[in-house]
Amino acid sequence: MNLENRKYFLVGLVVFTGILFLSRLAYMQIFDPTWSRRATEIAERRREIIPPRGTVFDRNWNKIVVNQISYNLMVVEEKLTTFDTASFAKLIGWEKSEVRERLLEIKQNEGYYLNPATGKRESNFRKDRPYPLIKDLSLEEITQIAPFLGDYGGGIYEEPVGTRYYPYPNAANIFGYMSEVNQEEIEKDPFYRPGMNIGRSGIERSYEAVLRGIKGVRYIVTDATAHEIKPYADKKFDTLATPSPNLILGLDINLQAYGEELMKNKKGCIVAIEPRSGEILTMVSSPGYDPNLLSGRKNIRKNYPALVSDPNLPLFARPLQAEYPPGSIFKLLQSLICLQEGKIRPNSVFSCNKTVVGCHNHPTATSVAKAIQYSCNPYFYAAVRKVIQPNLANTKEQDAEIGLENWYTYMTAFGLGKKLNVDIDFSAQRGGLIPNAHYYNRYLGKGNWSFSTICSIAIGQGEIKMTPLQMANIAAMIANRGWFITPHFVKSIGNKGPRAVYLKKHVVPINQQHFNVVIEGMRRVVYEPGGTGSEARSADYVVCGKTGTVQNGKNKKNHSVFIAFAPKDNPKIALAVFVENAGAGGVWAAPIAGLMIEKYLKKSIVNLEKEQLIKNTKL
Repeated sequence: MNLENRKYFLVGLVVFTGILFLSRLAYMQIFDPTWSRRATEIAERRREIIPPRGTVFDRNWNKIVVNQISYNLMVVEEKLTTFDTASFAKLIGWEKSEVRERLLEIKQNEGYYLNPATGKRESNFRKDRPYPLIKDLSLEEITQIAPFLGDYGGGIYEEPVGTRYYPYPNAANIFGYMSEVNQEEIEKDPFYRPGMNIGRSGIERSYEAVLRGIKGVRYIVTDATAHEIKPYADKKFDTLATPSPNLILGLDINLQAYGEELMKNKKGCIVAIEPRSGEILTMVSSPGYDPNLLSGRKNIRKNYPALVSDPNLPLFARPLQAEYPPGSIFKLLQSLICLQEGKIRPNSVFSCNKTVVGCHNHPTATSVAKAIQYSCNPYFYAAVRKVIQPNLANTKEQDAEIGLENWYTYMTAFGLGKKLNVDIDFSAQRGGLIPNAHYYNRYLGKGNWSFSTICSIAIGQGEIKMTPLQMANIAAMIANRGWFITPHFVKSIGNKGPRAVYLKKHVVPINQQHFNVVIEGMRRVVYEPGGTGSEARSADYVVCGKTGTVQNGKNKKNHSVFIAFAPKDNPKIALAVFVENAGAGGVWAAPIAGLMIEKYLKKSIVNLEKEQLIKNTKL
């Protein structure tokens, strides 16, 4: 072989060897999972440090959600070199068969994957990885077991885990609950590993990324038997766990507890908001439950089936999920729209013509404020008709489409017909219903409807639906004379304040002078003869409110609703009270609202007799 040929041979050999190595490397990295699994095993020579979950405070710095330590008994199969099933079963109070079944269950729960290299179905279970064998052991239980765990070769050990404890047995629908992560969640987010908990609903879910903190890492050097020898690189690469910042809520836990007392043995809800900030002061859903009933795996297994099957629906968050016709409280919004559109003036008069729509006996409403005071149905029928039929088209049907779309624009600006995006469980919230022309065209047919067909919307009935949260927000918007901040629970994440979205003012397209007219009507509802909200009256501050009696179908008792804010000037609280099957709004919802306002503004109640009557009444 001459020199030239030898040169080409050597170059070819080098190129061939390079291609061979690159091909093998590509196969190992892309097609054969064995090496990536081995790399993961090596990486697990590090120990993750999980910080304690964040504490939650109310607006007055009362601790309302704290951590309580329980223990998981962890098992690492490859270290079970001296495992006596019988003695271990006796130690934990199980049968031998139960231990074997639990070990098998752990393997099965890990699932399987298809190995592309072998084409075989292989288990995700890893003998070198710790898995929770028994969960949520108390300190007393682990104290009896721990001294004997050394008998099992290091293959079984205790691991502290944080479970939640709620010092106040209230606000379960706000806090939500936690439960163990599933395999999909573990694969999706490397923060989690088997046996850890994750927020499932409420604040625990919405602020999961904040409350869980940031993991730390401790690297170690192990011997051939995987026992720890010393820290790696003298802890040079270790990182500390970062605890979660505290969450400070706008919630007043004492007001929340008081609201739950008032609503005991009743179905319905109370939502109270601080108008200036949009912070939710209380959100009562009745019937409710003690949040500690769903704290920890044992409690969930014991109590969740009973709660989910309870016909009174304690897990149903009525303030966010229930959609009710608003009834006469809707007249406040109709007044604002009619005034803004110039269809009526503050002193406009309409007769109480009961042949058009039913009404109760009252003097003629000679102004918008008096129409609100008397809650005159024919008055609002006549006023809203001018908005829905603005005389801008050739036919009344075409005219109604134009007018309704304009009316619909106002209603959506008020935050209706869509979710308000409060900072818990957005997916579980409902948006209510505000019908537009498309809605009626779909269900009645285009050209088949006009105001006379849909006139019930003028008084908050028919297709109109609102959540109690939206009702309270309307009270806050009116209290602010034309703007609102999206209602929210978290006042501050650490010392950083709330999320940016909860700082934005939403200004509605209504001139401020029109709010003065409506607010005077709300004052008259509570303080003037013929007003239906006198049970919310206070001599120490001015309450502005509006009652509603919501029709509930044939042979069913009507719902009672009341929205209000106080004081009239510089309002501190706006709220909605909705009591199912309780009759007129002034009978039950108004006095409950009055007590809630008094409790918040004065911290005590003067009329204890009324308070006890409401607490003791079952509806």
